[in-house]
Amino acid sequence: MSAALHLAKPDDLNKVLALVEAFHQEMGIASTEDSRRAAIEPLLNGIPYGAVYLAGPTRAPIGYTVVTFSWSVEFGGMDGSIDELYVRPAVRRRGIATEVLITLPKTLAEAGIKALHLDVDREDQSAQRLYARTRFKPQDRYMLMTKEL
Repeated sequence: MSAALHLAKPDDLNKVLALVEAFHQEMGIASTEDSRRAAIEPLLNGIPYGAVYLAGPTRAPIGYTVVTFSWSVEFGGMDGSIDELYVRPAVRRRGIATEVLITLPKTLAEAGIKALHLDVDREDQSAQRLYARTRFKPQDRYMLMTKEL
């Protein structure tokens, strides 16, 4: 099965929302239909702060990735963060996430992105191995800190 990536468009809204809802339920992320729509719809309509990529067949995607963008003096320009990465449970362990994590950085680098970041649960050894296999490295000096506004 191929994890071919394609940039999600406004017509993909319902497909993306269904995947986001499944991911949030699985991960125990509290969200509502309205909050998910408010977060995803601007990305599909071209807001420059991020993008949604669907993985797999365009008619029936098997996963999605949300990338957000910012500016980094340290990395010398625009950088990105993988905000969410999800693959449907029925097709996991087939190399799809690996393929996404190899293809997506190449695509972003061609668009001028200088670095790609992600955060991972300190207890999730499986995800850490996946990210290490695809050349993501832990930042020993940094710890993600958040202040909700």
